[in-house]
Amino acid sequence: MDQVLKPALALLGGVAISLAALNGLHAQTKPPAYSIVEVEVTDPEGFREFAKRNAAGVAAAGGRFIARRGRIVTSVGTPPTDLFVIAWDSFDQATGYFDSPTFKDLIPLRDKVAKVRLFHVEGLAK
Repeated sequence: MDQVLKPALALLGGVAISLAALNGLHAQTKPPAYSIVEVEVTDPEGFREFAKRNAAGVAAAGGRFIARRGRIVTSVGTPPTDLFVIAWDSFDQATGYFDSPTFKDLIPLRDKVAKVRLFHVEGLAK
């Protein structure tokens, strides 16, 4: 029995390792996503409160700001007043945060303090 059990366990272990490696490769090919937020602040004090709470929610959901306001120059058209770009590991992660109860609770505050356009774009696979 021992002669049959050892090779079977080794085979199962090899299969488990292969599946884990394959899953890791699949995760690496999943393209990142970016949330682009155009903002026109109408109440700076209120917006600071919204931004603080939203930044905590973004971080907890796995997003990271890669652009916050800063200098904006346009080659064509009118630039937004403020622009934010959030990087995510996947498109589902990006849209998931903005569909979450955490973010939905912030919408009334956001709508009182700013005019916003928010959209998401899938990046290129690595």
